[in-house]
Amino acid sequence: MTFLEVEFYTLLEDSRTKLVPTVSTTSGQKPKRPPSFRASIEHDRCVLPTATATATATAAAAESNNNNNNTNQETSTENVERLKRIASEMIAAGYDAECVQVFTIARSNSLDASICNAGFEKISIDEVQRMQWEPLEASIATWIKAFRQAFTVNFPHELELCGAVFSDQRDIGRAVFRNLTRGIIVQFLDFAAAVAMTKKSAEKLFKVLDMYETLRDAAKQMDELLSVAMPSEKEEDAELAMLSPLDLKSEMASAWSRLGEAAVANFCDLENSIKAEAGKTPVPGGAVHPVTRYVINYLTYAFEYNETLEQVFHEHKKSEKPSSMHDVDGDDGHSNNNNNNNHSTINNNNNSSTATNNEDETRNEGDKQSPFAVQVMEVMDLLHQNVEAKSKLYKDQSLSNIFLMNNGRYVMQKVKGSEEIKKLLGDTWCRKRSAEMRQYHKNYQRETWGRVLACFKDEGLQVNGKVMKPVLKERFKSFNGMLEEILKTQSVWVVSDEQLQSELRVSVSAVVVPAYRSFLGRFQQYFSPGRQTEKYIKYAPEDLETFIDDLFDGNAASMVRRRT
Repeated sequence: MTFLEVEFYTLLEDSRTKLVPTVSTTSGQKPKRPPSFRASIEHDRCVLPTATATATATAAAAESNNNNNNTNQETSTENVERLKRIASEMIAAGYDAECVQVFTIARSNSLDASICNAGFEKISIDEVQRMQWEPLEASIATWIKAFRQAFTVNFPHELELCGAVFSDQRDIGRAVFRNLTRGIIVQFLDFAAAVAMTKKSAEKLFKVLDMYETLRDAAKQMDELLSVAMPSEKEEDAELAMLSPLDLKSEMASAWSRLGEAAVANFCDLENSIKAEAGKTPVPGGAVHPVTRYVINYLTYAFEYNETLEQVFHEHKKSEKPSSMHDVDGDDGHSNNNNNNNHSTINNNNNSSTATNNEDETRNEGDKQSPFAVQVMEVMDLLHQNVEAKSKLYKDQSLSNIFLMNNGRYVMQKVKGSEEIKKLLGDTWCRKRSAEMRQYHKNYQRETWGRVLACFKDEGLQVNGKVMKPVLKERFKSFNGMLEEILKTQSVWVVSDEQLQSELRVSVSAVVVPAYRSFLGRFQQYFSPGRQTEKYIKYAPEDLETFIDDLFDGNAASMVRRRT
């Protein structure tokens, strides 16, 4: 019998008995990359892999899989038939326990090696808690890859092999498959639970959502696999049936629920990121604040997961209607045994797109917002308050209004660029923000150019119909001084949005240049040609147009060159 055991083990270890899986982590899914605070500032957008590159990689992986699978399938049939004969002989001779043990050890080694080759290694909960985010992020990526590989390639193959080898002893085959897969499934779920337990941070959201979607999307596959492996009635009290598939389903539902709650908490931490930005140094030149860039880019990218976020907030936000999934967790953090219906919740959510759309329509009809929409509105309101508070750091009220316009325009452009965000915020929100932008614009013109225009008023210039030349000289002198100070100061201010920059320049020119041209035309004659004219009338109307066109470039050099 020892000889049969050795041959049995050797055949099970033989490469011709197993498939060689190669699974692309992005195959069939939209590629996603989480933004970082630094990347949001420097690049102002989230970079996604190109569709061409993704398609090429997917096609190459598929071709490799087909070639490997075809080669192995041609040579594995003979081995499987031999394994079946050996298993039948050992069981008939009363060595069923030894047969199961050898099969389990050999296939466990092979399965573990395949998972390890996918890059995933067992990590304890304590180790996960101590890991910095960057290495943990990499571990999550390998977890996703290995998880998908296990459920789409490894487990179906092992189930097929168990069924083929123990085709005459189906109860044994089902039990062996359960024993083979349970340890790995638990390992996967423990890692997911550990990630869900890590300190909440907004930057973790997208990887947590990737894990959430991975578990959700695997629920149907797990149902199918474990349904085949369910113990028969006569097995229920037997030793081989002690590991229940229902327990695995319950544990998977628990991990799914924990990840959903973690995703909600991580997203809500975005508010803390805004509140934590309490810097007292204003952004030079009134440019867009880094927090504004980060938050808006974060939300823009979050809407790549719009349907999933709607789902997690609906299912797992504790302050809203409690989800049935919450009942999965016991006080000690482990799954209760009375949760056999929890797994169906995951399966039902595989149709989340349709369900979410229907719920959204219902909410819209009832003039209500979803929990996720409420949270987004809170973030936007908090950001607005933060920007207004930052604007008060500027001593120059004109620069304060430039800062408000820059940040307001940045937000509006991003909102208009995302149909999902625009739809969620609504037309009323957009109209309100547009009105605020117009008010900032008016405030800027009043603060900066109101004093300049005051120089062109007739009041005080004439007494009994006669022009008071000393007053006129003072008017031109004041105008020249104010203009030079404005040009010196505001040429280094920043308006990065070209449309806003153009709107500001045009509106200033439309008011100031005609007023100056009219004033000059009426009173230039009162100055003697030569030095007196040059002393008080330093600029022609065309000079004003040129100077105004150089405002808000963030660089005074061009202004200096023009004036010299």
